[in-house]
Amino acid sequence: MNTFSKWLERPADAYREWQSFDAAGADRRPFSSRSITQHATMFDRFVRHLTNHRATLATFGAEHLESFFAEVDNRCAPGTTTRIRYAKLVDRLCRHLVEIGVRKGNPAVDFVRNEAWPDDEPQPLFLDQDADERLQAFVQPQPGDPDRECRNRAIVALLLGTGITAAEIRSACTGHLVTDAVRPHVFVPKRVARDERKVTLPGFAVPALKAWRQATLRDDDSLLFPAPRGGKVMNDMLLGLTVRDALEAIDFNAPDMSPRILRNTYARRQLLAGRSNEDVSRLLGLVSQRTVIRLRATLPNAADPLSVAHAT
Repeated sequence: MNTFSKWLERPADAYREWQSFDAAGADRRPFSSRSITQHATMFDRFVRHLTNHRATLATFGAEHLESFFAEVDNRCAPGTTTRIRYAKLVDRLCRHLVEIGVRKGNPAVDFVRNEAWPDDEPQPLFLDQDADERLQAFVQPQPGDPDRECRNRAIVALLLGTGITAAEIRSACTGHLVTDAVRPHVFVPKRVARDERKVTLPGFAVPALKAWRQATLRDDDSLLFPAPRGGKVMNDMLLGLTVRDALEAIDFNAPDMSPRILRNTYARRQLLAGRSNEDVSRLLGLVSQRTVIRLRATLPNAADPLSVAHAT
């Protein structure tokens, strides 16, 4: 199979080969294996969008990019750099496809021209201690909870208690959750650029998760929180509504009411308990300490930026 055909018939393979052997960043240095994995995941999402709109890498146009970026905007919190990272990825891809003859033009150029990295990082959102404690109380199971309420309390308890991501909780299996050990925990498998890890469950999260396990009695390989109908992976919209409903129930409002705010709250709680940037980044499954450094800067009496950046 020649290169042209591979890009149209096996785009994922063609993209990985290009990233591994030919592609380079703005500094002309080859991408790291971690970056290649992240880029490949983003590329796969873009190709799925094209497939859903009956377009290929050779035929998509500006209208497909418009709908794709609208979808990205709907799934990402304001102030993040996700959109610009996708714009740069698609622009780099288009320039390569034009160079090798798969495409005749680059419809991404105008999208990149209109994007710019934010001058300042957005302020991370999190629950203050009072709201954190109210939400911890809210997730405690109540006598007579219907299955839906039992599930929702367990979802919020796991997110608030472990800081795992939306994608990680959606794909978690029943066997990954251990509530009857000396140290209850959730096992998070390796996913894209994040290594596998075990995160200890705090005491407030265990009752809701035990109640959910007892209510469902699923085998270890089944999804921990499947979609209500069909048993497939829960979608982001349902997960987001579950978190939003819980936050509204404790009278908390913020520009971003997604699972991200619970992840930030978990991380900040660990910092307040005295953990180092390195430890908290590891608990979050992150290699970079960038997120944790930003959260540490929100602590009471936080050190100056240079000291924060080097706290370990």
